[in-house]
Amino acid sequence: MFAQTKCVEPALIPFPQKIEMLDGKFQLSSRTQLIIRDQGHFGKEVSYLQSLLTPLLGRNLSAEPGDNSLEIDYSNRLKENEAYELTITSTKVLIEASDSRGLFYALQTLRQLLPEQVELETKVSGTLSLPALHILDKPAFAWRGTMIDVSRHFFSIDYLKRHIDRMAFYKMNKLHLHLTDDQGWRIEIKKYPELTAQGAWRKFNNQDTICMNLAKENPDFEIDQRYIISRDSLKLYGGYFTQDQIRDLVQYAAERHVDIIPEIDMPGHMLAAINAYPYLVDVKKVGWGKLFSTPLCPCKEDVYTFVEDVLSEIMELFPSKYIHIGADEVDKTTWEKSDLCKQLMEKENIKSLNELQTYFVHRVSEFVKSKGRQVIAWDDVLDGDVDSSINVMYWRGWVKSSLEKAAHKGNPVIMSPTNPLYFDYTPDKSSLRAVYDMNVVYDVFSANKAESLVQGAQANLWSEKIPSEQRADYLLFPRLTALAERLWTNQNLYDGYSKRLLAHFSRLDAMKVHYRLPDLTGFVLEGVFVKEALFMVNNPLPQLSVYYTLDGSIPNLNSKKLEGALKINKPVQLKFALLSPNGAKGDVYTVNYRKMSMAKPTKLREKTEDGLSCSFYDGLFNSTKKIKEIRDKEMVVSNVAVPKEFVTPAFALKYKGYIKVPETGIYSFYFTCDDGGMLYLNDQVIVNNDGLHSAIEKSGQAALEKGIHPFCLDFVEGGGGFTLKLQYSLNGSVPQDVPDSWFIH
Repeated sequence: MFAQTKCVEPALIPFPQKIEMLDGKFQLSSRTQLIIRDQGHFGKEVSYLQSLLTPLLGRNLSAEPGDNSLEIDYSNRLKENEAYELTITSTKVLIEASDSRGLFYALQTLRQLLPEQVELETKVSGTLSLPALHILDKPAFAWRGTMIDVSRHFFSIDYLKRHIDRMAFYKMNKLHLHLTDDQGWRIEIKKYPELTAQGAWRKFNNQDTICMNLAKENPDFEIDQRYIISRDSLKLYGGYFTQDQIRDLVQYAAERHVDIIPEIDMPGHMLAAINAYPYLVDVKKVGWGKLFSTPLCPCKEDVYTFVEDVLSEIMELFPSKYIHIGADEVDKTTWEKSDLCKQLMEKENIKSLNELQTYFVHRVSEFVKSKGRQVIAWDDVLDGDVDSSINVMYWRGWVKSSLEKAAHKGNPVIMSPTNPLYFDYTPDKSSLRAVYDMNVVYDVFSANKAESLVQGAQANLWSEKIPSEQRADYLLFPRLTALAERLWTNQNLYDGYSKRLLAHFSRLDAMKVHYRLPDLTGFVLEGVFVKEALFMVNNPLPQLSVYYTLDGSIPNLNSKKLEGALKINKPVQLKFALLSPNGAKGDVYTVNYRKMSMAKPTKLREKTEDGLSCSFYDGLFNSTKKIKEIRDKEMVVSNVAVPKEFVTPAFALKYKGYIKVPETGIYSFYFTCDDGGMLYLNDQVIVNNDGLHSAIEKSGQAALEKGIHPFCLDFVEGGGGFTLKLQYSLNGSVPQDVPDSWFIH
């Protein structure tokens, strides 16, 4: 029977399914006896254990009698894959598992119980203490993954190996490599050498330019100089993996029980290949359409020869049973104009362009299945009529019909919805909780009794704006630890997790992870003062310091430390950040202060009613400034929320009326939106959160006298799911939702 005792729980991530803390400690030393009861099952894992302990203890553990023992035993009692049992007493460590993966994950738990020197590979004098405990553990989901896009920006084999080590440390087991896209072909294909000779290199593009501009304030956005070459007097950016490098990477991952899933995205996202081999299309001009690039032509037999040749070499390199073929974001306009496609559609009785894509996917899938493998595709594939053998990777969180189709047809599903699992989206103070609290199995599967179709989930890191390993680390960690616990433990333990995470930052330091430090809170980005204000921040890691500047420069370890409250009595711009001595950092925040008088309330003569006027504008608008003049619909709403009657793929809303503040003071407003929005009070901009972006909170202040003040909020949704939330605080109180009773029109 597992029960919690008075002993302090260890800082394990992911947390075990069941844990009982016992009295006492085990003293691990070079005189500990290593006993292996089934060497045949666990040979590689035992070698891994020795590689962890030898640097700490100065020698391998041996089978000679010693002061105490570390025992590894094969147990067929543990029926579930990857399960293990760990018992630590004052005299013995006993690890039981029924397969090598279970033992490997038990060793990761043991590794986290050891001091941080295990990551530094430095010898410890004396003995190492392990807490006495009993753990019975297994994963909640089989698919616990990450995706790294190496096409938009390139990452080295060494970085991928470090990432695999970190995945294994947190018991994650699937690495999806997005190897090809419009911007670069990153894997050697012997039969088609131009794919890398030409397709792996490019002139700097618009994404590179964005990164270069961002690098002026943040060096993490600097283009990695290792991947810039000169060719014919041109500066080119890129790189690719040789087949020998891939074989080495696959073996390295396998030793850590990480399965690498290759993705060759098709028929869209193939410009790098098409530019190298133009016969792959049936048009004279290739490039970008309104949204996506020119795809492969599904009506040319040469295309299928190319695809099968490429996938044959891919399957020789990657033993994974899964091959990802993408099948997302296909611009089909060139197919519509192709005489070859018209002929094929007539011959095969294909009625629509979606059916034509299904024809392509079916042919590729049948080839992959003939090699004993399974196909994965993005959920766009369900826009056509694919069979249940296709594994679906669900990314379009706003297209609920995809999950309904998968549940109905019986397609296995891997969850990777943009919100919260696109880790290239800029993190903020709510991101970690959003990942931890995500529901892996949506209600549609429970309603259809199809929970078993959900294999698990993965975080995706699309690299358009990730030109460096430092930036990749910053976006991955610590969010990946939250996902790891959701997929392994799948319990609501966020409060405990957030405390355990604090202990992991120093371990991540030892692992040389360029992680994102926790958020600072307690301030607004656009501040005001009447006479003076006190600037303060809440620091979750008091052992680290906040550094600030007043001259517009980026704070570093040589900047001033923020010690206590900073008095503000004149307009000023502060830049500040939480920094650790080893270079890890949090966000760099910019706060602008301006002086203002208390805004006097408006005296209304006309009769008012409760709520706000909400005007609806159908269509895509890049910012609130582009909202058209004539509205399509209007209704009264009780608060700032999106009426379900107004939800279309892309739209804009304007909320107008008045806000009744109950007392005089400095009001802070916290405005979160996906995509963009603007908040106005008394015809003045209070929060500017405009543009098309993921869910981001921005904040501002207003000095308001008690009474009624003109209120306006504009919001645009560009597609892909929306977020809209407005909170307030008064004179520094805890933020809370604005009450309905405050709004009139």
